[in-house]
This record gives sequence, C-alpha cells and structure tokens, in this order.
Amino acid sequence: MSLADLLDPLRTTLFTVLDTPVSWTEVLGFGSGALCVWLVARQRMANWPIGIANNLLFILLFTDSGLYADAALQLVFITLAAYGWWTWAHGGGPGPGGLAVSRTSRAEWLWLGAAGVVGTLGLMVLLDRQTDSTVPFWDALTTALSLMATYGQCRKRLESWWLWIAADLVYIPLYAYKELYLTSLLYAGFLALCLLGLRNWRAELETGRPLPAGAAA
Repeated sequence: MSLADLLDPLRTTLFTVLDTPVSWTEVLGFGSGALCVWLVARQRMANWPIGIANNLLFILLFTDSGLYADAALQLVFITLAAYGWWTWAHGGGPGPGGLAVSRTSRAEWLWLGAAGVVGTLGLMVLLDRQTDSTVPFWDALTTALSLMATYGQCRKRLESWWLWIAADLVYIPLYAYKELYLTSLLYAGFLALCLLGLRNWRAELETGRPLPAGAAA
C-alpha cells in the first residue's frame, strides 16, 4: 500500500460549504489548529505536539490546494516547534525561573525585517517561475510573516502576536479565495485567539508574573 492510499481517507469529503467539499483533512486541521493557538495563549506546553500534528495535516491540505509555500512552511514549523518545545521545557513554562515574556529588541527587528523582505521577494519569484501557484506574492508574504512570528513565539516575544495578527489578516481572504472556507474561518478564530494571547502576554510583561490559569480563559 502506497502513502497516497493511506492518505486518501483524509481527502474524503465530510460535508460541503457553499457547494465546496470540505475534507477530513481540513476539519482535523481546523480542530487541531484552534486547540494549538488556545494552548499557546495560555502558555501550555501541549501546544507544541498539537501544533506538529496540525502542521502535518496542513501539508496535505495546502499541497492539494496549490499553496506550495504554505505547505513547505509547515516543515519549517515542525522544526521550529521542536526548538520551541525544547526551549519551553528548559525554562519556558510559567512560574519562577521560566522563560519570561519580553519585547523584541531593535536589532532583532532589523534582521527580522530584512529577512522578511528578502524571503518574501525570493519566494515569490520561485513560486511564480517554478510552480503553478496563482497567488505567489500572497503565499510568499504569509510564509515570511509566519516564520517571523514563530521565531518570536519560541522566544516569547510579545510582538510575535502582532506578526501573527498581520499574517491572519492576509490568510483569511486568501484561503477563502482558494475555496478553503473552513480554514478561512479557522484563521478568523486564530485572529481572535491572537488578540487574547496578546492581552495575556502583555499583562504578564507588565506585572512580571504569569496570569492565573483561569484568567486566560
């Protein structure tokens, strides 16, 4: 049995939205993605394995939809998730001695901004010339923003939430355009969770201590 045969059940249509089939892959990606961001906002270690499962589902979903940069991005996310998981496990959790929420330094902004511009332009050219992508710029831009945000998330930089918010504002109409309506809805939910995460991390930064478990709900 080939890998394609094993993955075929995930491509099975579960229901339709606006006459567009929604697969098991998209539904499971929706659920795992929402849970992951909710756990990040609450600074729970379980966000990392849930996020990796979400990345694997999105590799399949985005490849089938012709969003090649977003599909490749999931491989980078898996690598960064392993790094983030290790970082949080070695002093990244809430409480004394944990990795504290902090602000992005000017030097970090400079190299992140330069990397974002170069990455967006380079990836856009690659997608335009080497693939059949119909949205090379937007695919490249969201990839760059997501990588910048993930770096900040791993280091618990407050501004990582602003980068996620910027990415989500592009992802929502982009996925709707590609008829991934459930995923577009998921990213609208991500946007709300990002605002929650921004509020919680800002409160921790201002008070110098993590919020009580119930306060982040």
